[in-house]
Amino acid sequence: MRLPKGGLIDRATPLAFRFDGRDYSGFAGDSLASALLAAGVRLFGRSFKYHRPRGVLSAGAEEPNALVELRTGARREPNTPATTIELFAGLQASSQNRYPSLKWDIQALSGLLSPMLVSGFYYKTFMWPASFWEKLYEPVIRKAAGLGRASGLADPDHYERMHQHCDVLVIGAGPAGLAAALAAGRRGQRVVLCESDVLLGGRVLAETPDAGLAWVRDVEDELRALPNVRVLTRTTVTGLYDHGVFTALERVADHKPEPDAGEPRQRFWKIVAREAVLATGAIERGLVFGGNDTPGVMLAGAVRAYLNRYAVAPGRRVVLVTSGDEGWRTVADCARLGVTVAAVVDRRAELPPGLPATDARVFAGGRVRRCFGGQSLTGVEIEGADGEVVRVEADVLAMAGGWSPSVHLAGHLGHRPVWSEEVAGFVPGALPPGLRVVGGARGAFALAEAIRDGGGPGISIPDVPPGLVGNGAVWVMGGAKQKAFVDYQHDVTADDIALAYREGFRGVEHLKRYTTLGMATDQGKTANVNGLALLAAQAGTSIAEVGVTMFRPPFVPTAIGAMAGHHRGKTFRATRLTPGHARAAEMGADFVEAGQWLRAQYFARPGETDWLETVTREVLATRSGAGLCDVSTLGKIELLGRDVGAFLDFVYSNTMSTLKPGRARYGLMLREDGFVFDDGTVARLEEERWVLTPPPPTPAL
Repeated sequence: MRLPKGGLIDRATPLAFRFDGRDYSGFAGDSLASALLAAGVRLFGRSFKYHRPRGVLSAGAEEPNALVELRTGARREPNTPATTIELFAGLQASSQNRYPSLKWDIQALSGLLSPMLVSGFYYKTFMWPASFWEKLYEPVIRKAAGLGRASGLADPDHYERMHQHCDVLVIGAGPAGLAAALAAGRRGQRVVLCESDVLLGGRVLAETPDAGLAWVRDVEDELRALPNVRVLTRTTVTGLYDHGVFTALERVADHKPEPDAGEPRQRFWKIVAREAVLATGAIERGLVFGGNDTPGVMLAGAVRAYLNRYAVAPGRRVVLVTSGDEGWRTVADCARLGVTVAAVVDRRAELPPGLPATDARVFAGGRVRRCFGGQSLTGVEIEGADGEVVRVEADVLAMAGGWSPSVHLAGHLGHRPVWSEEVAGFVPGALPPGLRVVGGARGAFALAEAIRDGGGPGISIPDVPPGLVGNGAVWVMGGAKQKAFVDYQHDVTADDIALAYREGFRGVEHLKRYTTLGMATDQGKTANVNGLALLAAQAGTSIAEVGVTMFRPPFVPTAIGAMAGHHRGKTFRATRLTPGHARAAEMGADFVEAGQWLRAQYFARPGETDWLETVTREVLATRSGAGLCDVSTLGKIELLGRDVGAFLDFVYSNTMSTLKPGRARYGLMLREDGFVFDDGTVARLEEERWVLTPPPPTPAL
């Protein structure tokens, strides 16, 4: 399915890789998804609940279906979207959530029980008899739960944590982000530009090659030449926190079989910015109709990405279903690259002028009723505006349901987006201090508009036609009695949302938890708006009144190891030694960990059989003679001020405020129930100068 020319791949650099035990080959610049599509692979995985066959839906981090396990052994990593994996020589990947194989999955029989496996079936089913919970229900649920498998072995790689301060943080290197970074860089501000992709350009990379791509390369060259601009590719900003603090994950060596010597696998950034520009673009929505999860049903923008960026035809006969002008771009690109468009279904009864010419049959005001095919799409049933129902043979169905601005980061501090009828999506409402949203993230989808929005009048605009940028707003097309999916990853259907509403789960947060809509690795990036539209339809109200769930970090799945960096094991809690440690070791001390310290516990002598005999001897020697204890492990806290004594009366159970200068007093700290919690000594050096010496944590005997 590889096109004979075009794309941004390097055909001079072939790369061999393996998927599910079979050998394949792609090119440098491919993703795992594009390389497999080029080889004719349509089936990528199985869904969570029903184990239905699933193919690639998207071309980015929003992918809910094509999740794979990467590498083997201790480096095995589950639940990675094939759409975000850079192809490299020696890559090993396997499908997951299936047994014994991807093609023949015995757990797909659970689909026969789908009338029982509706929303909330866990809560309704596993309640009686109570004795079955530990013996039957819980073991079965735990065995079936999850998608991929963790290796269970110690991670052989290491991770880094880095800190960065800047004047302007630009999040996303699409046209708007590039313009914003260039404008700030020319002003002499310290700029950090973060882009999750390996290439800069955003949606420009996925559209018809024209002057837009040349503009991207010119801007990139200038940015990299500016000493005050730092460009971080393969870096996803994962969270926004108080006071201009952002976190970002840099995939340093994920495009290699294993990191080079001394190289971290990933790097976790803490970036403190005076101001930030959110230029994360938008995420395309699908449409809800029968069989819309059949492998071969894809987002229209993803079809263009595979055609234009990767030079891969996702299929030979394409049907497009669209709710607006923008979907017609796929018709034009397919025609230009020699891919047959069998039919176009436009939900609008009246089509505007200026749409691309096509030889395909156009169903204005039509709808898709259902899809045919099991492990790959074979045809589409279409109902015209006049009620005529026809079947069109096709192996790809491209859905253009409009674009949802990617505003997740703007909501991480509790600021909820607001619905825009003009954009047909949620756009930022009130914003955190210092954050500006530009381009597709606020609904400015056209190339020229996005550049002006990001950089202002001082940035040049490429000479490109305005294109088709209308954003449709159609969610459900109904039709035949076939499962219509809203959330692909968790098998949430339109019927599940209707059932949840009937059973009283009508708030957006309740709907999410009862149906699992918008959970798991994709966090509902392609599903949430359609789910909210269905909820609004049930309530007889608008999406604006229904609202939206709260966005929380991280934006993409992030390994805990990356957050920890080198702070694990002894590098997290380094061992501290007392001044007398060397002498104690010479005397044969048995040491114990007390917090970060090694403390001498006792000094065994030849002939002593156990610790009690040794301790008894030491106690008697101390009581009858003298003893020495190294207490340099105690904390040392200096307190200054006239009210220190009154404050310490609240800290200790005994009174400290009456202590005279030059004296010390032992004190006890109690828990709320009166039991001893801790002890320590307090010394009053001067009238308003005190020293508190609390002990380190005491190990359990």
